[in-house]
Amino acid sequence: MTKRATLVVDLQNEYLQTGKLPLVGLEAALANAARVIAAARAKGELLIHVRHEGARPDAPVFTPGTAGVQIIPAVAAADGEPVIVKNYPNSFRGTQLKELLDAQGVKELVVIGAMSHMCIEATSRAAADFGYPVTVAHDACATMNLEFDGTAVPAAQVHAASMAALGFGYASVMSTDKLLA
Repeated sequence: MTKRATLVVDLQNEYLQTGKLPLVGLEAALANAARVIAAARAKGELLIHVRHEGARPDAPVFTPGTAGVQIIPAVAAADGEPVIVKNYPNSFRGTQLKELLDAQGVKELVVIGAMSHMCIEATSRAAADFGYPVTVAHDACATMNLEFDGTAVPAAQVHAASMAALGFGYASVMSTDKLLA
């Protein structure tokens, strides 16, 4: 069996309703993420938690040293699970993630977290570019409403477009239920 790792990307307080970037559907995504995490732990699979921090100490969001950068307790790392701190949407950029995966002999990845249109896409695409087969549990991810050129784009459409793009050429995109079956 191929060695698999689960990347739990940016499920941080900044995305809660009390944070600076509240996401649509985050509670449901957290519940599914917790299920994916529990299943990976039960199988003894590697779990890697990724936490975003602004590159500057005065960053307007994900400000280092604030409560906003902390991982949400329901999906936080257990003792011994690595936490990678990143400054860019791509979890591989400027981090030791690739080296950690290689050192552990990981050959495939499951990706869950936030935001669908940013860090989930960037991380999944980079992983695929490195040759990892990637699975994204779409309902263990969340995003926000966006606007482009005067057009409001609801979070559900942002998420669907992101998952469609990933599924087209970068990842297998499936529900948590299907992943865990």
